[in-house]
Amino acid sequence: MTALDVLDWRRRVHALYARVRAEPDPARAHAEWVAARERLFRTHPASPVPAEQRGDHTDEPSVDERRPDGEGSADRSLLKYGPYDPAMRFTAAVDTDVEPYRMEVPTGTDGVVPFERVGRLHLPVGDLDVWWLDSYGGGVFVPVKDASAGSATYGAGRYLIDTVKGADLGGSPSDGLVVDLNFAYNPSCAYDPAWACPLAPPGNTLRVTLPVGELTP
Repeated sequence: MTALDVLDWRRRVHALYARVRAEPDPARAHAEWVAARERLFRTHPASPVPAEQRGDHTDEPSVDERRPDGEGSADRSLLKYGPYDPAMRFTAAVDTDVEPYRMEVPTGTDGVVPFERVGRLHLPVGDLDVWWLDSYGGGVFVPVKDASAGSATYGAGRYLIDTVKGADLGGSPSDGLVVDLNFAYNPSCAYDPAWACPLAPPGNTLRVTLPVGELTP
């Protein structure tokens, strides 16, 4: 994997989320997101899934092999997801009345990454802290860990918004951010321990189970 491979990966992810934001039907946007991620993770040289673990996942499931909801069949898809649930989509204002807090996360590839808590999202399923990547370029970061972590979902939690990597579902700080939990996805370290990823802190840990988004690989 080269720097130019990563550049191409980032461009594709940014373009994918732009299509997601432009699609007026959230369920259709989710189906496009699922299909595009499947293609990327199967075939792209910057995929976090080690090549030897992609196995027979070199071809996409045919239309006939897809589930009725349009996603890949459970036995052919490289990535697994819960069914889309429109009740798990919210628009939430960022509550900025929070005590400032800084966390520094050691990673294997980027050194120590600093984050500043800048707000909180109040959702029907619980509250999630909003973090700002306090380094070059900056970006909003919202991870989530729910009661299914370690069983149906990745034990260290998943990512929902990570704007520096392109994961941005839309909205605005004034009108509210789009928080669609169906788009929760695994960090790279879920596929390969060679990666070191920021994990969900206590302020991003929910007591409820979220049977949506990407599941345990």
